[in-house]
Amino acid sequence: MAYALIMGTASFLLAVVWGKPLITLLKRLGIGKQIRVEEPDSRQIKAGTPTMGGILIVVPVLLITATLNIADLWVGNIIGQSTLLLFFCLGSFALLGAVDDWQGIKGVRGRGEGMSARAKSLFQLLFATIIALVLYFGPPQLDFVGVPGLKDYMTVGPLFIPIAIFMIVGTSNAVNLTDGLDSLAGSSCSIAFACYGLIAYLQNQSYLAAFCFIMVGALFAFLWHNAHPAEMIMGDTGSLALGATLALVALMSTQWLLLPVIGLVFVAEAGSVMLQVSYFKLTKRLYGEGRRVFKMSPLHYHFELNGWSPMQVKERFWIVGVLCSMAGVALALR
Repeated sequence: MAYALIMGTASFLLAVVWGKPLITLLKRLGIGKQIRVEEPDSRQIKAGTPTMGGILIVVPVLLITATLNIADLWVGNIIGQSTLLLFFCLGSFALLGAVDDWQGIKGVRGRGEGMSARAKSLFQLLFATIIALVLYFGPPQLDFVGVPGLKDYMTVGPLFIPIAIFMIVGTSNAVNLTDGLDSLAGSSCSIAFACYGLIAYLQNQSYLAAFCFIMVGALFAFLWHNAHPAEMIMGDTGSLALGATLALVALMSTQWLLLPVIGLVFVAEAGSVMLQVSYFKLTKRLYGEGRRVFKMSPLHYHFELNGWSPMQVKERFWIVGVLCSMAGVALALR
């Protein structure tokens, strides 16, 4: 654990020092946030805030992970290879998010719109499928899962592959939907990664624990500059990568059944969107007029339109995230 915490601190220091230069560079390049007209009025003031801030998180983590892998292989310790899949997941989804952000900023498909939903989904499925196949066929074969309350693991066999794909794509999109309020996605992800880092440490998966706390350190550096009022916004560059990587960490820990508990904030955000869209379509078909469950989705917009300040929404969601993570660790210990 000492090693993991030191790596997390190093990650923070490496990331936070270039935050200001990165913000300056993004402003110079005109990489500013595009705000949709239907978003709450409080979001309109953020128009032009530098986005693609996920670079601040992804680059240091990739650099540290690559360095550790090279060092491990150089001295003949193959344990570093266990992080190569994490490296691929974080890098590939960050690249996809960066393309999406860039197209949205430069107006390839219209103001505030990035890649088409179909194209983005296809790439997410492609990356997730590669990762799932490596997890299932590569050593060790992760076709089992820890079940709270049971001493022995439960084998799921080939069913692991579609489950892994669903989790990676679903969590990637869920974190993306959560990234609509200063510090909300970043703080929620930092809690979840710290939680799985602790679980990995208790399982003696030192490499996975270290990676999780490297992520936490980089996230803390991002939050330093994303605190309200945000100097930079994560964008899809960060949110897609963080969500996919969090799901992969959960799968590698074999405690992926606990992800909906540990990541309840993300589940609620994504669930609110699905419920809103489904109910609107159903009522439009039945009554000729679409109706809504929430004033606006994702869920944080609903509470904001109900009178909560952005900081109240963020802090209260963060409290829920902490409590759920505590419950997740407790269930993993059973």
